[in-house]
Amino acid sequence: MSSDCDIVAQWLSEARSAVTFTGAGISTESGIPDFRSPGGVWSRTQPVYYDDFLNSADSRLEYWRQKSESHVDFSDASPNIAHQALARWEAGRQMRGIITQNIDGLHQIAGSQSVLELHGTAREIGCLDCNSRFDADLMVTQFNETGEVPVCPHCSGLLKHATISFGQSLDETVLREAIGWCRDADLFLAMGSSLVVQPAAGLPTLARESGARLVIINREPTPLDHIADMVLHAGIGETIAAIEKAMIGAS
Repeated sequence: MSSDCDIVAQWLSEARSAVTFTGAGISTESGIPDFRSPGGVWSRTQPVYYDDFLNSADSRLEYWRQKSESHVDFSDASPNIAHQALARWEAGRQMRGIITQNIDGLHQIAGSQSVLELHGTAREIGCLDCNSRFDADLMVTQFNETGEVPVCPHCSGLLKHATISFGQSLDETVLREAIGWCRDADLFLAMGSSLVVQPAAGLPTLARESGARLVIINREPTPLDHIADMVLHAGIGETIAAIEKAMIGAS
């Protein structure tokens, strides 16, 4: 794997606009479970769809119950060596930024500034009526203490985590910016993602078709392995550490 990491390090040093795309696999090493994996949340419970959340008080209660359960994973997690390395690459202008499917906020905690969160953030609660934002820790604590679904203290509107639920459209502004990054990229690193959830999974293909080199780093094969310039089936942390070591050695 070291020679492949040397090549990726060289590509990073040559890149004018490198973009990293991250999925759940980068955060499992921080103790956050992959919701879609065996034993993950969605293998044990049925997710609450957006329309059901809007139209059913019982669905809203179940949504808050599920989110309060998973909130523990996010609040206890810390960035790992991969999050930290990506933050250093951005600070060193070796990378334009990160497009992530993750909702855990670990990239920002690690120090990354340029992050597009396709699926939102679990660290904030949003009002669906007045668009106010609140700290998730406070709202989850309130729910756990009262057992009642909180409402917006400003307008009494519906509150949900500032994440994209099943059946809810992605934020068009965020998606549009991500598409622009992909079209402008000359190196696209996809890591820790199964690359099956659309429309996010179409971004690596868009970058490749726009002329970028495509590197896929994931423990398991993905549907896009065949179009990639480099595929590394390995752990994210160890691979990023090896790439960074090669970058330092070449500088």
